[in-house]
Amino acid sequence: MQKRKAYKTAILGILMAIIFVQSMVPFLGYIPTGFVNVTIIHVTVIVAAIVLGPTDGAIVGLVWGIGTILRALTSPTSIIDTTVFTNPVVAVIPRVLVGLFAGWIYLWFKKHTQKKLIGMGISAAIGSITNTVLVLVLMRLMYASTLSQAYAAQTSALNAILLGIVGINGVPELIAAVIIAPAISTAILKTNKFLE
Repeated sequence: MQKRKAYKTAILGILMAIIFVQSMVPFLGYIPTGFVNVTIIHVTVIVAAIVLGPTDGAIVGLVWGIGTILRALTSPTSIIDTTVFTNPVVAVIPRVLVGLFAGWIYLWFKKHTQKKLIGMGISAAIGSITNTVLVLVLMRLMYASTLSQAYAAQTSALNAILLGIVGINGVPELIAAVIIAPAISTAILKTNKFLE
């Protein structure tokens, strides 16, 4: 039991370090596709949630949120970064919930079915959707004027712009999560029986 706990703590530490580096170093948390940069940082949170459980997934999500704030403060790329992503409500809460929701979904599948791989895929999808939807909804509710300024658009056009972001960024991010997170999680669980 002690060995299992130590092993889980070591995996948690590694995933926290990975997420922090992904958050702070340009391009490590993103896959350039030519048209958009698909965020893959959420995949690390989802993997933590599947492999270690919802609490540890939330901890890794918290590290992602803190990294988001630090990056917005130290190397912002737009007015959205400095205004929106320095707010913990937008930068931290959705990231923590990614870990919680993905972990809870996977635990349900693990407990009630034998379809762990399907559970991993659905957990990844829910985690990705949680991040995209919560961040955009919070941005829209709290920072309409900042978004209007950043996108040079009327406030009435923001809903259409944000839906466009869902299509351009959110869908590829969801696909990436559904493919990558189960593959990594399965590999970790197969080689580390302490985590089962």
